[in-house]
Amino acid sequence: MNPKDLEQSIIKALDDNKFGSFGTVEAGNKPKVRYMAVFHDGLKIYLATDRKTHKVEELKENRNAFLLLGYEAGGGKDILEIEATVDITKDESLRSKVWNKDLEPWFKGPEDPDYVILELTPSRIEYMGKTQEHGVWERQPAGSVK
Repeated sequence: MNPKDLEQSIIKALDDNKFGSFGTVEAGNKPKVRYMAVFHDGLKIYLATDRKTHKVEELKENRNAFLLLGYEAGGGKDILEIEATVDITKDESLRSKVWNKDLEPWFKGPEDPDYVILELTPSRIEYMGKTQEHGVWERQPAGSVK
């Protein structure tokens, strides 16, 4: 699979899967996984959460995380395994960009002080297509040429 086709397949899989299993590292180096709603803009991936959750505390200690997408009810059957680092942001433009009515049960609105965005920067994405296509996308170091 060529790099351009791989990236397009990854973006389509992100479009098709609105929920994923998000893993962080708890104290004592134990993994912790939970389901979360997934938003994205190309290969930039966002998760909305409350700033008072355990995952936010875990990410302050260790920014490494993992996101698994695929096989959810209603989603596509392509699988993405995403290794990423995570930044916790209260960036107003991101909060407005990610906000939607589905978040209303948890937050008063995009201006809610407890509403933060987890911004995932993928370093490696393994793609497994429902018809056996396979590819690995890896972030190129800054200044490198593809």
